[in-house]
Amino acid sequence: MAISITDKAATKVQDYLKQVSDQSLALRVFVKAGGCAGYQFGLKLDKSSPTDVVEHRNGVNIVADTKSADLLGDAEIDYVETEMGGGFKFNFPESYLTCITTRKTKIFSQYYSNHPVMGQPMQRHATLYASEKAVSYDLERVRADFPILKREINGKPLVYLDSAATSQKLVQVIEGLDRYYREYNANVFRGVYQISEEATAAYETARKRIAELINAKDPSEIIFVRGTTEAINLVAHSWGRSNIGLGDSVMLTEMEHHSNIVPWQLLARDKGAQLKYVGISDEGRLLTEEFHGYLENGGVKLFAVTQVSNVLGTVNPVREMVREAHRYNCRVLVDAAQSVPHMPVDVQDLDCDFLAFSGHKMCGPTGIGVLYAKRDLLEKMEPYQGGGEMIREVHLYEASFKDPPFKFEAGTTDISGAIGLGVAVDYLSKVGLRNIRNHERDLTAYALDKLGKLKQMRIYGPADPDTRGGVISFNLADIHAHDMASLLDEDGIAVRSGHHCAQPLMERLGVAATTRASFYLYNTEGEIDRLVESLERAGRVFKI
Repeated sequence: MAISITDKAATKVQDYLKQVSDQSLALRVFVKAGGCAGYQFGLKLDKSSPTDVVEHRNGVNIVADTKSADLLGDAEIDYVETEMGGGFKFNFPESYLTCITTRKTKIFSQYYSNHPVMGQPMQRHATLYASEKAVSYDLERVRADFPILKREINGKPLVYLDSAATSQKLVQVIEGLDRYYREYNANVFRGVYQISEEATAAYETARKRIAELINAKDPSEIIFVRGTTEAINLVAHSWGRSNIGLGDSVMLTEMEHHSNIVPWQLLARDKGAQLKYVGISDEGRLLTEEFHGYLENGGVKLFAVTQVSNVLGTVNPVREMVREAHRYNCRVLVDAAQSVPHMPVDVQDLDCDFLAFSGHKMCGPTGIGVLYAKRDLLEKMEPYQGGGEMIREVHLYEASFKDPPFKFEAGTTDISGAIGLGVAVDYLSKVGLRNIRNHERDLTAYALDKLGKLKQMRIYGPADPDTRGGVISFNLADIHAHDMASLLDEDGIAVRSGHHCAQPLMERLGVAATTRASFYLYNTEGEIDRLVESLERAGRVFKI
């Protein structure tokens, strides 16, 4: 497999080079490489003829000197960021660049004659060939940090394949919670004594870590809530009731979790608004023509969309959809419950107005979650709940409120949960969300291949593992999902069965329920093999 740049990205590079008066000026590209322990090596996008390692694509050369090429031995190129003078940055999202996984990189020469694009001959170049698949973190060491994975179920090692419902917990998080309750259990913000100040510092440090994780402009844009559900309800109440009225529309999709449907149903009922749903294709992708049509017809005040489907695994083109929605003055809320734990998410790059996710799905405690919102929106929004600590002053007939985020955190919050989530975020950041995404993509590709070979197997969602998360919903013949999950449990395999809090999607798929296997940073190909073996046993039991 070669380093390559897609047509879309190549066009963007060419367009930008045309704007530069000095045509010899090169755009330097920093490739975030999973196996390089934080080292960023340089490539170039240049019009000139290179002398070292290059692929020529659509008139754009991707250049690496030999030293940089050698560093690709345990790296995965999947994101580029070009940088000009004055701190200018030009981002190409993941979808614009072909992903390559390498462990032992072989560099060899190939020769191409004429290239039809740009009317120029192809240059002699070397191709980086991926000879092995790479996992860019120590998987066994990671697994050792999850105590529950040592359990046996029915005399067999636990295979936990239900991380889309909730992830397993890190020993570091468990110890962090224990340390809080043993050493500095106190309320935050309210005390001037030492352990209260320690608790407050740990609580606010967690907020800062989360802001850094999703690249929020400021920690004040991070609100602690109970989870994704409460975050969306907060937006529906505090923003929706002031900005959505009679005849307005809220646009959703058919693949949404109930948490991103029911709050908007309640709002629409109370305000006389309408709900509009973007449909999906048979492969489980959004029908973008419907999305564009609703915007063009006018009246859509909010688009609420999942970034990754908890049933289909579909990774939606949120970045592009946000930009289109904003052209029509439509705000966008992103349900990131299935994305933030599993892949890099940059709220400034997405430019979304709101984004919600849960701590318990990313190795943190239950009962804690996050709402991100742009600061200017938070300043205009009314409090969601009233109580202690969110106020400046209270008089008999009126009260004044603190600035965000505190005016949205009434009462005693889940202090230990926030601290525990901060510990989880630190851990995931050290492993690397890009590395986790790559690992899950490899597992998904492996699972799709193995499961697809079973007789009478129906898999839902996109076939391309590059465009889906680590979630696979399936049905085997006419075996009910609950029966299937029970059989798998006999073999020590934990999966989800049912409608996955997505009944409208089940209706669209024409099924009552599915069995769902979902992966995370601690899962292995060997566990997928056990899943397949157990499914084969189920097939024999039901005489498929």
